[in-house]
Amino acid sequence: MPARLAFITGSCGLIGSEVSLYFSRLGFRIAGLDNNQRVVFFGPAGDTSWVLERLRVSIAGSEHHSVDIRDREAVLRLIAELKPAIIIHTAAQPSHDRAAAIPFDDFDVNAVGTLNLLEAARRACPESPFVHMSTNNVYGDLLNTIPLRELETRWEYDDPSYANGIPETFPIDQSKHSLFGASKLASDVMTQEYGRYFGMPTCCLRGGA
Repeated sequence: MPARLAFITGSCGLIGSEVSLYFSRLGFRIAGLDNNQRVVFFGPAGDTSWVLERLRVSIAGSEHHSVDIRDREAVLRLIAELKPAIIIHTAAQPSHDRAAAIPFDDFDVNAVGTLNLLEAARRACPESPFVHMSTNNVYGDLLNTIPLRELETRWEYDDPSYANGIPETFPIDQSKHSLFGASKLASDVMTQEYGRYFGMPTCCLRGGA
């Protein structure tokens, strides 16, 4: 029986490349999607071609698909063809500052791109887990209202109820998110909704820097 296929978007980014390597070590076949959009967003310093070469050397038999997640028909066709066993969605426009300068691109990549992937998964492989790399920016600046205490090398929340992180019940309304935070919030809520409305196994991971 062939190994199960893990499909990773943003596979040449920091998180996506490490996810690709991790799932490869777990025995999955790897198919990555990345069109090196970072070089468009950030110029030559954002070029991830070297990461793609690293993955090709490190992961035997890996596939690479240079597809823009904003291209709905291309995404629908690709997921229908691959029918992956799991989708890990890490592709994004990741910058607060760039989001304000390119609001259409930011929303199209983060929100609409996620919708394209979710609908493609619903049509082709609705039983496959869909893991969305969200962000703690979905909470906006309300996080700044939590008291902190200064330790020798870091700051910690000064409220024991946050010892294990920010709960999903933390409010998101009436706060400033930045345009980036708003577009990621839209993608986060849409991922949740596909899980609840269509009964798909979706998950949002709200990491932070």
